[in-house]
Formats: sequence, structure tokens, C-alpha cells
Amino acid sequence: MSRSSHRRLPPINPGETVDYKNMSLLRRFIGKRGGILPKQMNGLIPKQQRLMTNAVKLARISASSPIVNNDT
Repeated sequence: MSRSSHRRLPPINPGETVDYKNMSLLRRFIGKRGGILPKQMNGLIPKQQRLMTNAVKLARISASSPIVNNDT
């Protein structure tokens, strides 16, 4: 069996910064119930997952992001 040459696109583009104020980026990594998605589901490398986790937690503390996501 040969492997396919299909490469998955990176979830975080090179120009995007992982920041607690970047809500459009953070929403992609928060599940329906408001939890942070695991790295197996979102395809981040461990360093990006740590940055994302810290940014989501900071956004929750600063009340930029709700703890429970009510959007459908």
C-alpha cells in the first residue's frame, strides 16, 4: 500500500497570532459546549496546543470569551 500525498492544511496559518484577543481563531478550537478541543481533534502540534489553551483560558478570565459557548 502506498501513502497518499494529501497533506492536511495547518489549522493555524503562518500569519495568525495566537492571542486571547483573536476570537475568530479561538472559536475554531472551542467545542459546542465551551470546552477546549483536544489536539487529536484539531490537529495542532503540542506547542500550538499549549499556546491555544493558555489563550482560551486568558480569554475566559478577561471575559472576552464565554465559558459556555451558546452559538450553534
